[in-house]
Amino acid sequence: MVRLFALGTIATLAAALPATAAPPLVSTAWLAQHLNDPQVRVIATGDEGRFARGHIPGARFLEHMDTLGGGGHRLLPPEKLAPVLAKAGAADGTHVVLYGDSPMTTGWVYMAIASVGLSDVSLLDGGVDVWRSEGHAVSTDAAPAAAGHLTARPASDIAVDAPWVKDHLKSPAVKILDVRTTGEWNDGHLPDATLILWQDLFADQRTQKFKSPDEIRALFAKAGVQPGQQVVTYCAVGMRASLMYWAARSVGLPARVYVGSWSDWHSDSTNPVAR
Repeated sequence: MVRLFALGTIATLAAALPATAAPPLVSTAWLAQHLNDPQVRVIATGDEGRFARGHIPGARFLEHMDTLGGGGHRLLPPEKLAPVLAKAGAADGTHVVLYGDSPMTTGWVYMAIASVGLSDVSLLDGGVDVWRSEGHAVSTDAAPAAAGHLTARPASDIAVDAPWVKDHLKSPAVKILDVRTTGEWNDGHLPDATLILWQDLFADQRTQKFKSPDEIRALFAKAGVQPGQQVVTYCAVGMRASLMYWAARSVGLPARVYVGSWSDWHSDSTNPVAR
């Protein structure tokens, strides 16, 4: 009887867990295999018109602007953000697979989901274009708003603000990465920051297929990231920085995003600027 009870308890616990563990980046083959798993939710972002013309079956669209609030390009507070994400399918006990036609928007939505405490999120390597090119079905049917619940568990290890950055500019434990263009960098950047281009994350930027984990680790090493350093990414308004944040986390680097980024830093004339 004790053995039967234990087995039943294990089965109950297993049923409460996500059906499958997935890496930070999943292939179209992985998604095709798990598309009908009720605990796998597909969320698309970017261009809603393009989504309407053909998307992965069952996917729901999330406009990244719906995650903003409080003035400027800032995330909604977690308690207000969680219901927005839940309507798109992110819910307790689910695994979200995220794709979009803009890597910057995809990165931002990834950060938004992570910020409310849902860590089971993967990006789809190649997105819907690769999905379609491989012969997988696409749909024009709009899925209804999801009815699940997403509990807001604010993650304190994702976003940083200007005072935090200013306090850590000279810290050897922190590596600040500027994810803008060379032209933006030349116009002014945070002192001691290092320029790293988000486009260099891709093996093929046209298809948005990412480099291998080893190649992404090498990209960060080339930028001067040392073992154990806290990576802090910034760009203009936090979107490109969010994608680079995902990349750092995907290869096991501790990372955070300066969400306000350059637009916030540059708005305060007392903040130091390097050129």
